[in-house]
Amino acid sequence: MSRPPVAVGRVRPRDAISALGVLWRFSRPHTLIGTSLSIVALYVIAASLDRASNAGDLLLTLLAGACVNVFIVGVNQVQDVEIDRLNKPWLPIAAGELSLEAGRRIVAAAAVVPVAMAVTQGVAELVAVGAALGIGWAYSCPPLRLKRYPALAAGSITFVRSVVVNLGVWLHVAGTPISAGVWALTAVTVPFSFAIAVLKDVPDIEGDRRFGIATFSVRLGPRPVLGVGVGALTAAGVGMAVAGPLLLDGADPLVLVVGHLLGVAALWRWALRVDPADPVAFAGFYQRVWQLFFCEYLVVTAAYVLG
Repeated sequence: MSRPPVAVGRVRPRDAISALGVLWRFSRPHTLIGTSLSIVALYVIAASLDRASNAGDLLLTLLAGACVNVFIVGVNQVQDVEIDRLNKPWLPIAAGELSLEAGRRIVAAAAVVPVAMAVTQGVAELVAVGAALGIGWAYSCPPLRLKRYPALAAGSITFVRSVVVNLGVWLHVAGTPISAGVWALTAVTVPFSFAIAVLKDVPDIEGDRRFGIATFSVRLGPRPVLGVGVGALTAAGVGMAVAGPLLLDGADPLVLVVGHLLGVAALWRWALRVDPADPVAFAGFYQRVWQLFFCEYLVVTAAYVLG
């Protein structure tokens, strides 16, 4: 039995912890952690090169990034309630723990806050925030609803995660020129983000097929999509292990090589053990891919700090 929906602004004090838990799950924590870690890593790299802005600016950037993230994942949940009841029935709106109206209010606030902040923070942040919000809206909402088209859906997610986040945050906290490490992170997160974009739909085939969302998983089947995702991630890891030490001056080459090869080894160990036809097992594998995404930023940042 689902719990009564949370109505924002009407939560009694004794229910505050429960309400925060619902809002945390509404934010899709793995995506929120990924966004926050990206911002912190880029800031630390800038600091290691004596180019970072002040710590207060980092906190404001984290707040803006978190709001943009909540908008993107939140508007998707508001639009996809019926699909989520099949694919992800544990999400707060689908589970009846958060009302649809409350979800809409959270999404609206998550759009207004970063735009208001970006207006006062400069052109780089305003462009990055506007691009991320616009693409997030186009991905989920009619009339565009880009998620209906596999290539556009994957391209949208990849562009935001790789280009908008990395370049937008760097230009805001460090300005120009753009460090070679940031270009490397931008390049390596393209295949990472693409893999995340295609693999996330593997456990959702039933609901996507029923509602006419022709993802790569629906069109090709789960096992070929697993192969595509693992291939993209392998290329990313091996590419950074080989090219990183050659191109990134000031970064510790041993950290880059060992960190990325260990990541590739872990990926293949997980991939060979997962059954792509088992939605629960594959969802666990997908979360491990996100862990590799987190580690990508940690490895590159550590290489600069130790180099």
